Amino acid sequence: MKKSRPGALLTVLAKMEDANRLTKLIFAETTTLGVRRRDEQRQTLSRRWETVDTTWGPVRIKIAGMNGSISNYAPEYEDCRALAEAHHVPLKQVMEEAVRTYAVGKKDG
Repeated sequence: MKKSRPGALLTVLAKMEDANRLTKLIFAETTTLGVRRRDEQRQTLSRRWETVDTTWGPVRIKIAGMNGSISNYAPEYEDCRALAEAHHVPLKQVMEEAVRTYAVGKKDG
């Protein structure tokens, strides 16, 4: 943005080996006069999958952890979306039941 004109920020996450090709593409397809590049580092939690049975069918739960303890868990969106669509129920309802089922099983186990 310059001189109070509106602007847009384009962020591209890519492999280093694709950077030159993507920079050329950005120059060819946009009106930009410059591209900033930087190397980013990413840290991730270890992940594993468990499956829970819901009223509408099985849903995979992604479980993230650190140092042997569970940090976070979430139902697999595509599993929930497919079940919601197939059974004509709200996606939110399927996701909530999957989380609830996992949480109850976690307390029991």
